[in-house]
Amino acid sequence: MFLPIGDDNPHIKFPIVNYAVIAICVAVYVWQFTLTPRQEEIFVLTFGLVPGDLMGLSRAIDRPSALITTFTSMFMHGGFMHLAGNMLYLWIFGDNIEASLGSKRYLIFYLICGVAAALAQIIAAPGSDVPMVGASGAISGVLGAYMMLHPKANIRVLVWIIIYVSVWNIPAFIVLGFWIGGQLLSSISVDPGQPGIAFMAHIGGFVAGAVLVFFFKKRDVRAFEPAQTRAFSHYERPIRIRRGGSVPRAGGPRGPWD
Repeated sequence: MFLPIGDDNPHIKFPIVNYAVIAICVAVYVWQFTLTPRQEEIFVLTFGLVPGDLMGLSRAIDRPSALITTFTSMFMHGGFMHLAGNMLYLWIFGDNIEASLGSKRYLIFYLICGVAAALAQIIAAPGSDVPMVGASGAISGVLGAYMMLHPKANIRVLVWIIIYVSVWNIPAFIVLGFWIGGQLLSSISVDPGQPGIAFMAHIGGFVAGAVLVFFFKKRDVRAFEPAQTRAFSHYERPIRIRRGGSVPRAGGPRGPWD
């Protein structure tokens, strides 16, 4: 298993918008959890974005306009793992992008990326009546921005292979490159109009974020910043020695051949 758990970019300022988005998404999901299956289905059908609504091609259902559901759908999720994965990525990457853009512009940037992601999915499946929910598209925009501003920043990745457990520093351009590559390959093999992951939304959001960040970032923020720490170093899992006390093995970063 390979799981991003952090990065080496320091906090420059308190990311109030990023944390607020996470809090709203979690609160909405907790509220969804209190609903009965039928109530949750109605909630998703009402406030999820249905591509056919915007194109005037889906069946007639009494729900808010597509303009409203484009935004409400960004704060809804289809399950705990969907929420957890999205919030983890937003937690890791969003704070630095908010610092680079400023809080107000970051909020606008985030919402525009979400809209771009929705439009990409709508173009791919204009007649679909499957509701779209999730922050994935907007968060993909954040990932695209991170790729442009901090491609050499090291992402702390949890590597777990059977009994081997370690945390490695892997450059962002590799981590995010594999991620967007996986989205592109997956988009070829699935029907965008069927229920499942909206890969085209992820791709559209990522591209939008990679382009728009240059128009939203602060003037003194450089693109393609260098790394803060050494790439491909790793932190070994601490091992407690029972005899003679409990002294952990040195947990500092090590190179792959150290």
